[in-house]
Amino acid sequence: MPITTSAEETRRLARELTKGLYEPTCISLIGKLGAGKTVFVKGIAEGLGIKDVIQSPSFVMMRSYSGRMKLYHIDLYRVTSREELFPFEDYLLKDGVSAIEWSDRAKDILPEERIEVKIDIKGRDKRRIVIYDYRN
Repeated sequence: MPITTSAEETRRLARELTKGLYEPTCISLIGKLGAGKTVFVKGIAEGLGIKDVIQSPSFVMMRSYSGRMKLYHIDLYRVTSREELFPFEDYLLKDGVSAIEWSDRAKDILPEERIEVKIDIKGRDKRRIVIYDYRN
């Protein structure tokens, strides 16, 4: 269970995770507001060779980026009903990597074969990050 003490350490951990990724992969990110979910996605993007500035898709709900694999960055923070999830189901195991913030709001549509990242705030800059790999 890694404890990171800076945003850079969190991004580094995410970059390391990308070394074992293959297409398609769904990454479920769970954590409170400000836990570092978007920071973790920035590290995934760096590991995939994406040069674009990664922004939280809270208001648009999804952004896609191209690198050595496609990255679909989905944010379900503003989802209030099951119907709002339908457009995103196609991206969960599409080509590339789907990184889903607030994925606990869509448990019933997440693929069983996924990587789950739980981020807990342990102090101002400290985060405990637990990664579960449910891929076969």
